[in-house]
Amino acid sequence: MRGVYIHVPFCKSICTYCDFCKMYKNDDLIKKYLKKLSFEVEENYLNDVIKTIYIGGGTPSCLSKNELKSLFKITKKIKLSKNYEFTFECNINDINENLLMFLKENNVNRLSIGVESFNEKLLKIMGRKNTDVAKKIKLAKSYFSNINVDLIYGLNNETMDDLDDDLKNFLKLDVPHISIYCLILEDNTILKINNYQELDSDIERQMYDRIRKVLRKNDYIHYEISNFCKKNYHSRHNMIYWNNEEYYGFGLGAGGFINNIRYENTRSINNYLKGKIRLEEEKLDEKTNMENEMILGLRKINGVSRKKFYKKYHKNIEEVFDVSKLNKNNNNYYISKKYIYVENSILTDFIDKN
Repeated sequence: MRGVYIHVPFCKSICTYCDFCKMYKNDDLIKKYLKKLSFEVEENYLNDVIKTIYIGGGTPSCLSKNELKSLFKITKKIKLSKNYEFTFECNINDINENLLMFLKENNVNRLSIGVESFNEKLLKIMGRKNTDVAKKIKLAKSYFSNINVDLIYGLNNETMDDLDDDLKNFLKLDVPHISIYCLILEDNTILKINNYQELDSDIERQMYDRIRKVLRKNDYIHYEISNFCKKNYHSRHNMIYWNNEEYYGFGLGAGGFINNIRYENTRSINNYLKGKIRLEEEKLDEKTNMENEMILGLRKINGVSRKKFYKKYHKNIEEVFDVSKLNKNNNNYYISKKYIYVENSILTDFIDKN
């Protein structure tokens, strides 16, 4: 069974990393966008049973009640399996009882909440101001047991003491899933425009190692480069990506993988509203599919299953790739935890040699 990603690229406050939010903050535009999104789903969804839905952005929690009703009319077109996972992204400041009740009533069973940091100095750099975080998370936990929170690290002027304080506060939230992100300066963002300097890469690596150590010490399983969870709380939707499985991508700038075709939607709101939705698509040959299997699968701490690879492609991994730089156990090839932080350089070398 496939997954569904729905992109809602609008915020009613300007964030630091989403160009969509800066350019298209407009209630009338949101209404038009949701109408076109509904059309896209009707035209492209193949009426199959879906195991995961993920609504992200942007911040869909910023939508008004009527806008949310329009959004969830769209999701009701999608057939969900009995054991589904339905994630909704929230800004911490948008959380309130009415929103949580509405989400619960509309099949959502997992929240992903952008806490980012507790440090006022760092939040100011990101253009954010979080209020009553512990109180909001406690309220969310009264409705949902499956909750992820995002932690951003690697900001310039951030110290190891700052990171330790953040980790203590994140652990106090007692949620089953934590995603970590090192700040990356994207083009056309506030920080990039203001010539914000990234943190030294050696310090970033030290911070990553500190996070891993602290979270593992507190019973979080490190199951993917940037993700940690308590037992049985891994993100099933994200595992679809890393297992190279098929998924729909609906909305502006969304990507998908359906019937062996990888596609990307336009990032132009004007083209999207005119119905020029698809930017590009590629029919994948077997070699490319196998490469993707490795590139995506090696993001997982346990790596790529040799048995599953053979079941998919009827070939042994060793017949296709030079795996000499990878670690191996009885069933899996994987990147040593010692080198997982520099995974991209290893994969580049890995693919270039094959």
